[in-house]
Amino acid sequence: MLLTERKESFNSPDYLYELKLDGIRTIMYIDKGSVEIRNKRNMRLNHTYPELADIYEQVRQKCILDGEIIAVKDGKPDFYAIQKRSMMTNRTKIEFASKMYPVSFSAFDILYIGTEQITDKPLVERKQILSENIVENEKIIVSRYIFEKGIELYNAAASQDLEGIVAKKKDSKYYFGKRSKDWIKIKNLKDDDYVICGYVVKPGNKVSLILGAYNEGTLVRQGHVTMGVSREDFNKVLSVNRLNKPLFDDPSGNEATWIEPVLVCTVQYMMKSEHGQMRQSVFKGIRNDKDPEQCVVKETE
Repeated sequence: MLLTERKESFNSPDYLYELKLDGIRTIMYIDKGSVEIRNKRNMRLNHTYPELADIYEQVRQKCILDGEIIAVKDGKPDFYAIQKRSMMTNRTKIEFASKMYPVSFSAFDILYIGTEQITDKPLVERKQILSENIVENEKIIVSRYIFEKGIELYNAAASQDLEGIVAKKKDSKYYFGKRSKDWIKIKNLKDDDYVICGYVVKPGNKVSLILGAYNEGTLVRQGHVTMGVSREDFNKVLSVNRLNKPLFDDPSGNEATWIEPVLVCTVQYMMKSEHGQMRQSVFKGIRNDKDPEQCVVKETE
């Protein structure tokens, strides 16, 4: 189930509110002795997060859960850390990371319990079933929530520089793949996903990524972002086939190397100009759980 977005937090007796965690959205298929981990593109992630292989021990009945895989740093979810983990393919590095910086799964919904599909039950009832079925430990937790006081929770999240909150109608059903106003995200930290269209190597071994997004099926320029120091991310960019001509007009001109638009990255920024250009942009990481065509031009804030 997908979320709509709203700029302002609100209070309502019809909604419950929970923190929006900066992680990887995941569906967990848990049965006796087995766990299947899938992201939004239905990619299997068991090899990426081996430390979650035994969370079947923490459920009372087999179930299908919706939630977020998170990496916690300095007491709060760290998006860059979880994105770095999601891109790892080397088994030795993955095993080392899983022991040194283990991830956790935060469950916020339950879709099946035993052999019963419960997506038509009201959200508050599903939340109760979820809590009764999970025995929490450091690997799996149940997302906490409060009623009515969305503004207060948002302000608390903002004061801690957390990503934001999600408002959900208490009686909402779960609709697979549907975007609904029953679930609303209110973000504190602004970020968007963009297609990586090319790059420019600058003095000091800095790399500036050329960003794009789709507008009615056409890829259009969305500015640049400095990549940072992650060699692993840049190697991913270098592995993509190069193009002989630009994907669109760009001030980088002949300095740019253009690549096939197959990679998606997340960029955090302070604000956007009236022309939609990001200010104080920060590269957060490449993500493999989103298709490039899902990166679309949004209205100027």
